[in-house]
Amino acid sequence: QVQLVESGGGLVQAGGSLRLSCAASGRTASSYAMGWFRQAPGKEREFVAAISWSGGSTYYADFEKGRFTISRDNAKNTVYLQMNILKPEDTAVYYCAASQAPTYYPNEYDYWGQGTQVTVSS
Repeated sequence: QVQLVESGGGLVQAGGSLRLSCAASGRTASSYAMGWFRQAPGKEREFVAAISWSGGSTYYADFEKGRFTISRDNAKNTVYLQMNILKPEDTAVYYCAASQAPTYYPNEYDYWGQGTQVTVSS
């Protein structure tokens, strides 16, 4: 069993930055690939980024265009999402999730956090 807790969301102006954190607990937490997803009101949950268990491989959604960076610190059992040059359309609840392997598909993730709200004002 893996428990995930996101933090770091908030209100930021367009062009600003935020760093989200996802703290994982559980004996095998560091052995999981991790992903970030987001869901805006009235929209489906969409893939943002994923990282392999070692951190050696990363994957990003096309919309980010180099603005976001996913990383992990297995010694701290924490995954990060650095978000720069934020836009109003980035407003959503951001979720972290754990899976056996990095994947773009939410239904392939085994564990989910409760989410953290990110609001970008224009």
